[in-house]
Amino acid sequence: MTYARTRLLAGSTAFAAVALTGCGLLPGADEDTRTVTVWLMKDSVSDEFLARFTEEFEKEHDSIELDIEIQEWTGIGEKVTAALRSDEAPDLIEVGNTQVAQYAEGDGLRDLSAESVRELGSKDWLPGLADPGSINGRQFGIPWYAANRVVIYNKDLFEEAGIAKPPVTRDQWLTDTAALNSADTQGIYLAGQDWYTLAGFVWDEGGELAEETGGDWEGALHTTAALKGMDFYQRLQALGSGPKGADEATPPQADVFAEGDVAQIVSIPGAAKIIEQRNPELRGKLGYFPIPGKSEARPGAVLAGGSDLIVPEKSDAQDAAVEVVKALAGEKWQTELSRAMSYVPNKTTLANVVEGQEGTAAMAAGAAQGRTPPNSPRWAAVEADNPIKIYMTQALTGDDPAGAARAASEEITRMLAAR
Repeated sequence: MTYARTRLLAGSTAFAAVALTGCGLLPGADEDTRTVTVWLMKDSVSDEFLARFTEEFEKEHDSIELDIEIQEWTGIGEKVTAALRSDEAPDLIEVGNTQVAQYAEGDGLRDLSAESVRELGSKDWLPGLADPGSINGRQFGIPWYAANRVVIYNKDLFEEAGIAKPPVTRDQWLTDTAALNSADTQGIYLAGQDWYTLAGFVWDEGGELAEETGGDWEGALHTTAALKGMDFYQRLQALGSGPKGADEATPPQADVFAEGDVAQIVSIPGAAKIIEQRNPELRGKLGYFPIPGKSEARPGAVLAGGSDLIVPEKSDAQDAAVEVVKALAGEKWQTELSRAMSYVPNKTTLANVVEGQEGTAAMAAGAAQGRTPPNSPRWAAVEADNPIKIYMTQALTGDDPAGAARAASEEITRMLAAR
């Protein structure tokens, strides 16, 4: 089966493999068959899903063969950038939704605007996936799947605290979390440098991480609205023992939750599998709800994570690659992917396909309020050497939040202006 060609590649091995298919044909392939080399990220899809997609796609497109290469996230930015500049680029690449601007800056991507409107129904796309893929009105990234944070909670601890149902407003969330917080239980485990969660609170208040004026970006953490978001974060974070000087990966918050004395964490639903592996006694005892908003009318804003699909301008099989994009982003395989991987599909009109999956349904509700960081090609530098994390620790450990926020804003402005 064609899927046997899928393999994990790293470093120079990837480019050696791409060189074999640079002309669009695999050795021994029929001259009328186009080979589409696809880079997908590790763990984005299961082996079973990929095998089914490959087999069915090739049956329906007898002139196209798929050569799927699995990539590691570590170092992928530099690798994709190098590939886009080479004459041996892959034909289709999965990228993080917030990375599209970075790759589009050098004119290395095919403009997919026509296909997005004509065949892919772009009017129904999730904004958190579609907006980062759109640069100056041109669609370079096609939304593939979304994943965002929800609240994972321990049902037993909620019941013991007399909380019959999850909160739907931020005020109620604070009240419930305070009731859960005791000498034996953390109301919530929220690391001090979880800037993804902070971003949602800032957006709920009408603030921004950075704002663009006349093509120039300026940090905006010091604004009144953004500071209100930080104030809420401080009040929530205080209702647990999360470290003030580390992010949610240090230590991994799923491991902390698995100890059984934490009532809530903010994470993607997939963390529940890790928690249950660490502590089988928690199986069947985990629940999910969207991050609450300021009112019952809608959930809180969330940083929309996920992936887009891009087609390099130097691809030798662009038209065939577009056919693969249309299949992966279309209703059939969006439905299959969402059910197989518990992802949110790329369209609001497909939200019903995850009904019955509590975690995914909570995620889908939040995804409707999905937002993304500033759509600057230099935002990746901000995340790499993150001044937002430094600011958060300073605010949580007693520094003046306004002063720390202004310093962080100035650093963001400097980083986004760097050439």
